[in-house]
Amino acid sequence: MLIRPWDAALDDAEWQGWLATHEHFGTLAVNNADAARAPVVVPTHFTVSARELLIHLARPNPVWSHLEVAGEVNLTVIGDYAFIPTYWRAKAGGPDEDGVPTSYYSAVQFTCRPRIVDDADGKVEILAAQLADFQPEGRHAPLAVRTPPYGPMLTGIRGVRLEILRVDAKFKYDDANPVEHRQQVIANLEQRDRDLDAAAAAQQRRRLATIGDWRDRAKRS
Repeated sequence: MLIRPWDAALDDAEWQGWLATHEHFGTLAVNNADAARAPVVVPTHFTVSARELLIHLARPNPVWSHLEVAGEVNLTVIGDYAFIPTYWRAKAGGPDEDGVPTSYYSAVQFTCRPRIVDDADGKVEILAAQLADFQPEGRHAPLAVRTPPYGPMLTGIRGVRLEILRVDAKFKYDDANPVEHRQQVIANLEQRDRDLDAAAAAQQRRRLATIGDWRDRAKRS
């Protein structure tokens, strides 16, 4: 993932705070065991646990043979995205149609070392953590190895612990452009108000309030 200096997370707290307010659903990418073929990509919920991500997948999932030989994998989460049209990005004094379009988005990419979990107790531990994460209100049957309804179902899944090796985070909201330009794009996003425009505008406003004029900030640093 290309991360220019003005798109980078300001610190770990920024991406951690962003992730805490977004659904823990991402795309797991695993190198194909056959290097001539495309990577295997799996959309999945995940739970953050210390320096690990926890997931479980159905046993028939085609990813397993590739995951078993993978040294590293990526899991990426993307959100708060919006298309920015040409006429919002024209240079001052130039024709609107001469602007260059772009995409705004937030992204967090985890590079991880996978460990497959096949023992029943280990799978219960992962499932318990995920239920506590996604269904904190409870209202589910007891989760135990030998207790129905979930115990007998454990053979149908495999767990994965993804040890986090690196985290790359990107907040692409034109932070290198002048303050006035970013303010105008915020107004445009809020006026258009489709799909995730409001969320993208909120991220751009947050970054603008923190960074201010990127050129001045870069000089100070």
